[in-house]
Amino acid sequence: METWMMNGAFTVLLLLASTGLFFFVVTRGALLMRGLSSDSNSDKSHVYPIYSNMRLIKLVDFQPVISAILLFQYSRLVSKIVSGLKQSDLRDKKVLITSCAFGNVLPRVVNAAVQGGAERVVIADIIRNELLHAKSKLADFSGKVDFIEDNATAMKQTESDVAANVMFFLLHELPHDLKGQALREAGRMLAPGGKLYLAEFHRPELWVLRALSWVYFKVFEPLGLALWDTHDPLDCLENMGGWVCERTTYFFGNFQIITATKQE
Repeated sequence: METWMMNGAFTVLLLLASTGLFFFVVTRGALLMRGLSSDSNSDKSHVYPIYSNMRLIKLVDFQPVISAILLFQYSRLVSKIVSGLKQSDLRDKKVLITSCAFGNVLPRVVNAAVQGGAERVVIADIIRNELLHAKSKLADFSGKVDFIEDNATAMKQTESDVAANVMFFLLHELPHDLKGQALREAGRMLAPGGKLYLAEFHRPELWVLRALSWVYFKVFEPLGLALWDTHDPLDCLENMGGWVCERTTYFFGNFQIITATKQE
């Protein structure tokens, strides 16, 4: 029995270590290597290979895996956004999704927008492969969705053109100087009275979760720690002015949904 337990524990540890190594290689590790190359100053230099390489996208974009990464809060977070869209008057209006995301957030958000009467749903992402992958999930909405290769920090979209904008776990991956730019662009494109739905990580309330989250960010996504203090998105929006914001947190404060309404 002891041998069986030891072998089982070793197998679990090996699996966890292998998974951790894989995600490090395709996230921060890749960025560290990219920083040594000539591509380090491009608009896409901050994008992980896991979001740009089609093979990696298809390998990782598996709903149980994505839900586990977000500590099984994924569905609750998406449901909050979907609920907000369903309560909005989207008839003959346009909805924007700024940056693609793994899991079923895109089909659920698009479905809610279309059911709410939205004329068009625009999905914008800086990576073409992400748009191609997103398109494969949304075949049921053909003719209602536009896929546009665009940069969240310098969008080509018309000012005050959308009634709602969804940003699902984008900010924590942006360099600090681009976080504010992405939020300003979100405001520029929203029509007065329009709503920004922003899902992100948040500073956990429990010290154990806070310590584990700190380690996670330090190892895999160091740009995300700034969301806890210096680049708290709610503070950033309120400091810009012209927003009415509310924040809902989940799982002992580990995640947040900010609903920000652009003032008339």
